[in-house]
Amino acid sequence: MSALFVSDCHLSPERPHIMDCFAGFLRGRARRAGQLFILGDLFDYWIGDDDPAEEFAGVFRELAALGARIPVWFIAGNRDFMAGAQFARRTGCRLLPDLHVFNADRPTLLMHGDLLCTADITYQRYRRVIRHPLTMAAARRLKLDWRRRIALSLRQNSRRAMAGKSEAVMDVEQRAVTACMRRFSVRRLIHGHTHRPAIHDFTLDGEPAQRIVLGDWYEQGSVLELDNGRLRVQPPD
Repeated sequence: MSALFVSDCHLSPERPHIMDCFAGFLRGRARRAGQLFILGDLFDYWIGDDDPAEEFAGVFRELAALGARIPVWFIAGNRDFMAGAQFARRTGCRLLPDLHVFNADRPTLLMHGDLLCTADITYQRYRRVIRHPLTMAAARRLKLDWRRRIALSLRQNSRRAMAGKSEAVMDVEQRAVTACMRRFSVRRLIHGHTHRPAIHDFTLDGEPAQRIVLGDWYEQGSVLELDNGRLRVQPPD
């Protein structure tokens, strides 16, 4: 059966139509697949598993119902890296590391994609600090209200920073792509993060290679389907 891939849904009460779209996708098309991979930034931000997050209760129910039928895999993004074991129990998602090789018709490397944006030195430094185990442990000790304020402040700072960066800086670097693919001995890579959906064909060490970038869900849903070696990008319904 087919495998489905989504990324950068950025679920938020500010975009109820996308919340409804994603819930409908989980109830419908996703149930007809063999498995679902969520490659990060499912939420606009996730401040910790102890957050009741009642605004997402419907999505949690649909994820759990789907996870009882097919495997639902989750790789954390730069907005929801605080998701952990309690999140997995709540949603039925199965957590994967930052980089994971999926053996489909051929070995395929899956990741969120922010690690490939190596030209953005400021972001990579920030990522190393914010995702350090000590930083995350300290953050979990803060009250939820404080964490929520910090998350909103970081989101605003990120928007301002992005406005001052060139598109080249915010995109992935090809040398990072090739180094990562060589490390895992793969010729296909699927990721999100950049919000620039495309299929890039190139040559790696004399062999054909491919990088597939998933679309975001800000205005409408975007789903990549892999079925018997065939790739199709389609709407969620």
